[in-house]
Amino acid sequence: MPINGTIKLSGDKSISHRAILLSSIISGESRLKNISNSDDIKSTINCLVKCGIKISYIDNSLLVTGNTFRNPKNSLDCGNSGTSARLLIGLLSGLGIKAKIVGDKSLTKRPMRRIIEPLTLMGASIDGGTHLPLSLNTENPLLPINYSMPISSAQVKSCILFASLNTTGETKIKDLYHSRNHTEIMLKECGCEIVFDEDIVIKNPSKKLSPIFMDIPGDSSSAAFMIILAAMMPDSKLYLKDILCNQSRIKYIDLINSMGGDIKIKNKRMVFGEIVGDILVKYKPLRAINIKREIIPQIIDEIPILCLLATQAKGETIFNGIDELRYKESNRVEAIKINLKNMGANISLNKDKIKINGPNILHNTNIKTYSDHRIAMTFTIAGLLSGKFNHIDDESCIDTSFPDFYNVLKEISL
Repeated sequence: MPINGTIKLSGDKSISHRAILLSSIISGESRLKNISNSDDIKSTINCLVKCGIKISYIDNSLLVTGNTFRNPKNSLDCGNSGTSARLLIGLLSGLGIKAKIVGDKSLTKRPMRRIIEPLTLMGASIDGGTHLPLSLNTENPLLPINYSMPISSAQVKSCILFASLNTTGETKIKDLYHSRNHTEIMLKECGCEIVFDEDIVIKNPSKKLSPIFMDIPGDSSSAAFMIILAAMMPDSKLYLKDILCNQSRIKYIDLINSMGGDIKIKNKRMVFGEIVGDILVKYKPLRAINIKREIIPQIIDEIPILCLLATQAKGETIFNGIDELRYKESNRVEAIKINLKNMGANISLNKDKIKINGPNILHNTNIKTYSDHRIAMTFTIAGLLSGKFNHIDDESCIDTSFPDFYNVLKEISL
């Protein structure tokens, strides 16, 4: 069944989080168009409102009046959103806000030591162990830090950057594999003195920042599901308009093209420091590749759907250095292996590698999502490859990131 059509998507979730959080600490009113409509973004908004930030919708725009923080009376519930929790903990610690951060069952299993350690070095007081719930009790202003991250993580990096905005002095961060850089770009566009080449350096962090006026581009991680579906389905041609094309987010496109795919980015332009473009996908037969570990931080969200793609490529595709995938909304390594095996795929694990031999003929089956939105979407699409629908045990978790998933899927697959 060919995939055809032209689509636009809701705003990028990573940029939406950062735009809302940064707007909350900037004096004046910021206006954000095409904000992500995901549950994760609703969690960020609800937490900030509890902290005294004024947020409203007018004419398809989110209006944020910043710099009106107070200590919340109730716990701040981040739901399923690791980005909400980790970035909010950094931001509130820097402001000296006292709060209790909680989340759902999945989020309470996700590691928080990775942000607690650098924040503690800066002088933050965070009680509760290494997982949510955590209580923020910082009394004194934080200190700048020179920090080399032991893992490559945009959330850890952004947490430190947000915390540093209320310090006096220069903060320097070393990120070995250069994770997504939306926070750095947005800070620079708002007037922050920040340099991000080999290292990230914030100078004069207390400088007054300008409000944000931004039309947020379509979510590149959501786009990946539709792009990869079209890349796998013979005779497909799909056009996606106004998609975020930051190179740290569309590395998966380079990988697909290196497998023999036919994906082109057209009409590139700049929107608030970010590259935006239109993406044209045409089907071509694919061949296997070996994906190096240094690439993994730039495709971490797309690995489930890329593993599905690998089942349709000729030869052995290898994903190296995938341990971080075990600490997402679920243990995605196990979720991918179990569900692909049940569909008849030739997949194996070897230490920190996933190996997939293709092409495979897949058959429909019962899918265990572990309430992970990306697993649910991946194996919904896998069902289309099998010619029949898979039975997905939890479709509701998709609303975490892509509430329009099924509507878009129907639009392009009829």
